[in-house]
Amino acid sequence: MNSYYAGVKMLPFRKFNDGGVIRVEGLRDVPFEIKRVFYIYGQGNVGKVRGKHSNRKSEFVLFNVKGTSKVKTIDENLNEKVYELNEPGQGIYLPRMVWKEMYDFSEDSVLMVLSNEYYDAGEYIRNFDDFVQEMRHIEAEEAWNNE
Repeated sequence: MNSYYAGVKMLPFRKFNDGGVIRVEGLRDVPFEIKRVFYIYGQGNVGKVRGKHSNRKSEFVLFNVKGTSKVKTIDENLNEKVYELNEPGQGIYLPRMVWKEMYDFSEDSVLMVLSNEYYDAGEYIRNFDDFVQEMRHIEAEEAWNNE
């Protein structure tokens, strides 16, 4: 496992009172300080695949505040895994340098995304073959440094 990939994992969020309130705090419930928040919503996403990229610096936590969606991840070893986001009390943590695709949005889906970085188009890898090449380069460099 290289230093870029710290592990995709599901995160449970704390529910308060009667379960109708969920609080998500940076450095407490998510493993980073939150610098950016955005969300993906609307019936126009039904049948679409969003994301289809990796990030060199950004880490993310995704969760559906309403409706459902799926997230496919591909790590540095090209292992694929699909996660279903179907309750607001649970999110998925995506470290940097993980390929991500969000899809299978329900008509009422609102997918909230938290990030540790401000938007920077230059840190996105939008071509899968480029992602694979960059991961191979990183692994080769780390192997060289560990000798």
